Amino acid sequence: PTAQRHDMAKRDYYEVLGVTRTATEVEITKSYRKLAMQHHPDRNVGDAEAEVRFKEVTEAYEVLRDPQKRAVYDRHGHAGLSGAGGGQTVDVGDLFGGLGDLLGDLLG
Repeated sequence: PTAQRHDMAKRDYYEVLGVTRTATEVEITKSYRKLAMQHHPDRNVGDAEAEVRFKEVTEAYEVLRDPQKRAVYDRHGHAGLSGAGGGQTVDVGDLFGGLGDLLGDLLG
């Protein structure tokens, strides 16, 4: 059910990360790391819901950590990020690569 809801209407990025609209970059990053580790597919093998949640958390972080994207999001919501390209996309392959270092540090 959540996967379907995720496709129909995106949740507020601040809600996804569990931070306030006035959160600092440090607070956003801290929350993202905690949630990314919690929902990471390698820690939840076979759990499709965790994978959906991981992607949602990562997408929210990619927007809120970037001052320009965050300013557009704050002004216009998800619609402000869609632009002429048809939508904001996140390359999950790149994100897994970037998380490799984080996981290595935290798990081993």
